[in-house]
Amino acid sequence: METGGNQEDSRQNNPEVTPPLIELPRFPQVSGISAVKASRLADGATAAANRVHSAPISIQSTKRVLGDHSRSWYGDEMLNASPGSEPVTTRPSVYYPQPIAKGMPYIEASSSMNYSPYRDTPPMIPKSNSLRDTRFNSFRTRASIIGRQFSFIWGERVDPEPTEPGNVSVNAAVPVDRYFDALEGPELDTLRASSLQSAFICHPSEEPVLPEDRLWPFLLRYPISSFGICLGTSSQAILWKNLATGPSIKFLHISLAVNYALWCISIAIITLVASIYSLKMIIYFEATRREYYHPVRVNFFFAPWIALLFLAMGVPPSIANTLPHALWYVLMTPIFFLELKIYGQWMSGGQRRLSKVANPSNHLSIVGNFVGALLGASMGLKEGPIFFFAVGLAHYTVLFVTLYQRLPTNETLPKELHPVFFLFVAAPSVASMAWARLQGSFDNGSRIVYFIALFLYFSLVVRVNFFRGFRFSIAWWAYTFPMTGAAIATIRYANEVNNVVTRMLAVVLSGISSLAVTCILLTTVFHAFVLRDLFPNDVAIAISNSPPQPQRWFHLRDYRPEPSIGSRIC
Repeated sequence: METGGNQEDSRQNNPEVTPPLIELPRFPQVSGISAVKASRLADGATAAANRVHSAPISIQSTKRVLGDHSRSWYGDEMLNASPGSEPVTTRPSVYYPQPIAKGMPYIEASSSMNYSPYRDTPPMIPKSNSLRDTRFNSFRTRASIIGRQFSFIWGERVDPEPTEPGNVSVNAAVPVDRYFDALEGPELDTLRASSLQSAFICHPSEEPVLPEDRLWPFLLRYPISSFGICLGTSSQAILWKNLATGPSIKFLHISLAVNYALWCISIAIITLVASIYSLKMIIYFEATRREYYHPVRVNFFFAPWIALLFLAMGVPPSIANTLPHALWYVLMTPIFFLELKIYGQWMSGGQRRLSKVANPSNHLSIVGNFVGALLGASMGLKEGPIFFFAVGLAHYTVLFVTLYQRLPTNETLPKELHPVFFLFVAAPSVASMAWARLQGSFDNGSRIVYFIALFLYFSLVVRVNFFRGFRFSIAWWAYTFPMTGAAIATIRYANEVNNVVTRMLAVVLSGISSLAVTCILLTTVFHAFVLRDLFPNDVAIAISNSPPQPQRWFHLRDYRPEPSIGSRIC
């Protein structure tokens, strides 16, 4: 009690001394309580004091600004002060509250309590978009903006996304002349390098609006040309259906189960490819729009509908022997509107005239007419198939001559694009079968077109350099369905002209086609899932809306031409 009185007197004489937040109790030696138990009680009191200081109460932790900066107002000198020691005199100080990180003190304080249900809860991280890469936001659709509005309605914190200087406007379409100015190569898929316009002005090289220092999101790298996989697999279902039902190939004894399996696999692949590209259209609609306005990529928008036509032609007899006529009109309607756009641009001139945009990929817009005519004639239609056959024949003649003369660029296709040369074989192969179905027999007209396709096929196969010396890419699928089309046309020709040569030719071409599709499919899976290099950054869709400003080497006013040797002598 005397000790307590001395402590009270010292506090009255020194009003500046701040009392500790919690008095540590003293444990006298009481009978029945050992020294070990007394020390445990003291440790428990110390832990309780620490919990009080760390708890998020209204009195927050403060630090001394004036005076000793290394000590707090509840420092060790106050807690360890004994009742008999001399009081510590301090100077008046100013205290500022320190902010507490969101969620952290409560989690730490609760973790020290055995009864807390949040003991194993990880620390909370404040929501922020500062760590999100916003350089791809210019290609996102406005659906993301709607999602942000819903997040705000639900009460979630939505930080404003910073605008990057390189972002492009999603409201303005890229002019067609920008594709020719910013890109180079037969497929217009490479950024143009810097060029010298005059002795004083240099056009800098094109820079993509998307970052080059990292790999883009998968959907941005997923091109429309991926539907070439669907063309290769679905055409195989037609091939094996003809091998199983052709009169001249009955000696092979091929079951229709192969056709059924390939048809189901084709449906699965088309569903997968179409689903992924649909996600791209929803999330990155700007990228899809740029592919549609691309002078070469627009031809691949025929591929999904041609693949569906192949599926309709290769349907197993066990599922359906006849198809409704409405199916043909549904599938040919989008092809018709695409042809109105593309053929009109070829004829009207301008930047998209045929002499400037002609490319082997243009055969896809021609093949759609002949495949549609073949399917319609096999379903019993007459006028519609003849109409599409006539349109396809007229434009194929013009395209064939233009590509043969190489009017657009007069340059040789690079090795990576050698597979697209096989698209020369696709159109005449399908056209011969379509005309035979329209006429009811493989007559002389069908044979003339078929022999053109067969000659083009042989002229490409004998060139070994067309199959080596370049890396694998999606363009390799251009080998598949032209080879398959030539094999199916040969089977139809063998049914009309049945002899040993035609039968062996049909078997050989069918074997080559199936082997090519199998090898390319396995290689595609290997590069897509093992090496993961099947879809590189697609710079063809990342060009800016406006050209870069030309750079001057030096100002014209500061230019002083050096005198020539003759003038110096004079």
